[in-house]
Amino acid sequence: MVKSFVDIDEHTNWILNIIKAKYNLKNKSEAVEIMAQKYEEEILEPELRPEYIKRLKKYEKEKTIKVKNIKEFFELE
Repeated sequence: MVKSFVDIDEHTNWILNIIKAKYNLKNKSEAVEIMAQKYEEEILEPELRPEYIKRLKKYEKEKTIKVKNIKEFFELE
């Protein structure tokens, strides 16, 4: 386990207290861990979620259009 001292503003402290109460945690360190886990799930690895993979597969099936340059591309719109 790594120990760290951090400076946080009042708003962040308020958020940590809410997380601590919501999940019935013992301390703010546990709240920070929950926050990091949620951040990882939602922000860092969205491309691994099943919804993302479904969307990619849908795009793979779409008809493609070949263009020679960017000007030609914008003329199609």
